[in-house]
Order: sequence, then structure tokens, then C-alpha cells
Amino acid sequence: MVDESKNIELTEDDLENKSKGQLIKKAGQLRDRRNELNQMASERASKRDDLNAKTREKVDEAQEHREKRDELNEQVQEHKERRNELNAKANELFDKVDNLKSDMELDEGKDLDELKEDIEQLEFKQQTEVLSSEEERELIEKIEAKREEYADRKEKLEGSSELEDLRREAEEVRSDASQHHQKVTELADQAQEHHNQMIEAYREADDIRDDADDMHEKFVEAQEAADQHHEDFVRVQKRLREMDKQEEEQRKSARDKKKEAAKEEAEEIYQKFKEGETLDTEDLMKLQKTGLL
Repeated sequence: MVDESKNIELTEDDLENKSKGQLIKKAGQLRDRRNELNQMASERASKRDDLNAKTREKVDEAQEHREKRDELNEQVQEHKERRNELNAKANELFDKVDNLKSDMELDEGKDLDELKEDIEQLEFKQQTEVLSSEEERELIEKIEAKREEYADRKEKLEGSSELEDLRREAEEVRSDASQHHQKVTELADQAQEHHNQMIEAYREADDIRDDADDMHEKFVEAQEAADQHHEDFVRVQKRLREMDKQEEEQRKSARDKKKEAAKEEAEEIYQKFKEGETLDTEDLMKLQKTGLL
């Protein structure tokens, strides 16, 4: 803010009634305060311009993040579309696998890995637990039944290359879809990060712009005060010129009156001279000055 206590006031009464010396002092005060305020306004304008430049930098930064976010979102959409296409294809292939299994009576029961795990658990139990003869017999029968089921299912699967090829293809397509889903997640995270940075850059730009607006108001305040002091300085200068002109006119009037009086005196002396009176040296000099001798 401008310290108004340091401002110099000028009233019409000052212009009308202050002496020339007082007005000259007032003009000096107005000039010095004007220069001080102009310097203040210049510094504030420079700070305002710096802040506006920083605002533009932040807006440009935000725009860069916006463009990068949009670019990443386009890639996300592309990978989503490809993922969905692959998942749809994988679902079709797995449906074909299920249908083929049903035709081969393989759609019910556990798969080979599950059967193998069951057999290993039963064998581990047989080796580590103390069982009665009846329990031992029942456990052996279970193991044999699982082994027969495993062998039967394995034989059927190995006998159908079409089923294995379909299953492998379906799993590969599902794997490809998973990779595209992973890209969707990664790119979406990156896009969100650029979005967050964009929002933050715009927020910082708004804050800096507010500071720039405040500084502009302070610049205007200082500049208006400087302009007012300049106007008052000009008014005082104008009044001083008027006073100088008045003084010159007064001096000229005094000179004219003095000259007129001297002329009248000289004419009187000249008249005496013509009448035969003797003139002293001073009278002769007065006649010479007026050009009558």
C-alpha cells in the first residue's frame, strides 16, 4: 500500500496565498514525492509482470499435462477395446473347449492336476499315519480309484489333440487379454497422475494470478498517486510562472514610472536652462540621460 502520510497535499489556498519561496519549496516536495511514487509504481509493475509470466508458465505446464493425459487416455481406450475383443474371443474358445469336453464326457470331475494332487495327499496320508487294517484297505482302494480316474482322463485328453489345441489357444488369447488389461491399468494410473498434476498446475496458476492482480492494484494505486503529484507540481510551476510574470510587470511598471519621472524632471531642468539659469553637474547628467542635452 502507499503510505499516504508521506503524500504532499496542495490546496487552492496554497496556490493563491503562499509566497513564492513557499511554493518553490512545495514544488520540490511534490517533485520528490512524484519521483518516489513513480519508482514504486515501476517496481510494482515489474513484479506484476514477473507474476504474470509465472502464471503463463504454470498454464503452459498444465496444458502439457492435459495433452499427455488425453494421449494416455486414448491409449487406455485402445487397450480396453483390444482387451475386450480378446476376452470375447477367449470366451468363445473356452465355450468350444467345454462343449468338446461334454461331447467326450470330460466336463464333469476334476482335471488332471487336481487328481494328481489328490493322489499325492492320499499317498502321504498312507505313509505318515498309523491306520487300522480296515482303514488301510479303504485308503488303498481310494488311491487306486483316483489313479484309474487319472489314467482314464489322461488317456482321453491325450487322444484329443483338438481339445488340447483349443485349450492352449484359449489360454494364450486370455493371456494376451490380461497383458492388455495390465496396460490399461498402468496407462490409466499414468493418465490420472498427469490429471492430478494438471489440476495442481492450474491451482498454482490461479494463486499466482491472484497475486499478480493484487500487485496490479498496488501499481495502479502508486501510479495514480504519482500522477496526482505530477499534476500538482505542474500547477505550482504554472503559478510560479504567473508570479514571475506579475513581478516582471511590476518591475517594468516601476521602471516606466521612474523613467517618466526622470523625463519630467529633465524637462523642468531644460526649461530652466533655456531661461538662462546656471546648471550644476548633476543637472547636466540628468539632461544627458534623457537625451535632452
